Amino acid sequence: MSERRPVTRRDFVRGTAGAAMGVSLFGVGWAEQATREPRSATVTLVRDQRALSASHEVDVAVLKEMLAETVTRVTGKANARDAWRALVTPEDVVGLVPTPHLNPTHDEVVAAVRTALVDAGIPADRIRLAQGGPGKAEACTALISLPALKAHWLTGIGTVLKNYIMYSGHPSHYHDDNNDRLGEIWLLPHVKGKTRLVLVDALRPLCDKGPQPDPRYLWDYKGLIAGTDPVAVEAICLKIITAKREALRGEPWPLSPPPLCVQMADKRYGLGTCKMDEIRLERAGWAKGALV
Repeated sequence: MSERRPVTRRDFVRGTAGAAMGVSLFGVGWAEQATREPRSATVTLVRDQRALSASHEVDVAVLKEMLAETVTRVTGKANARDAWRALVTPEDVVGLVPTPHLNPTHDEVVAAVRTALVDAGIPADRIRLAQGGPGKAEACTALISLPALKAHWLTGIGTVLKNYIMYSGHPSHYHDDNNDRLGEIWLLPHVKGKTRLVLVDALRPLCDKGPQPDPRYLWDYKGLIAGTDPVAVEAICLKIITAKREALRGEPWPLSPPPLCVQMADKRYGLGTCKMDEIRLERAGWAKGALV
């Protein structure tokens, strides 16, 4: 296992704010130029073979261990309490943003994050579910994005970048080939700079026909994927989905529509890096079938 190197909240906010200024003040060309400079991001993948039962039920105790392992690796802190306190403070209004209906984020994941935040000293009345329209994000000072890993028939991949689509107020504007614009939602005034952590529920992903849960394309991956660079996390998610699709077909099986949003979130909107040679993947736990 490689040596830990945390990517801090400060790194994330600085990078997002700088890229956002580049897009708004100098146009897309400036942001594209900025992304050519040397960059790096760390994404954490934690898996545990015990996370799901044979009937796909979540083992809450194992999930708690996985979550603690994940946040300590993301932040570089010694324990889960310090890790969460490095991401949010008791003064924040913390919005949890899970994937809603149709192959949603497991309720157990949302509950585990809420419990961990309270254990870290974040007042329970300052933690709220924030999935929904623009007003949900406006009411929060900090967001923890909790998407489920899945393909999506309207955007190719329906995980990290799409998780904020309702904050746009016009979700249909970002479907089909227009998924390349999903990154702009992360730069809206009520969203920009608020995301402290992206934590992907990869316990039982969906690699085709999403968001409707087609049993043919669901599998027990038993993982959590996390980081503070949303594009890097999405790039790892896309690699896993793509590898699973190819394993099922025995040949390349491209997503349709193509998930242009991932590359454009990097090149056009400067939200992070999608280049695998700039992403350091830190793995822990069960290795079989990792696909990445």
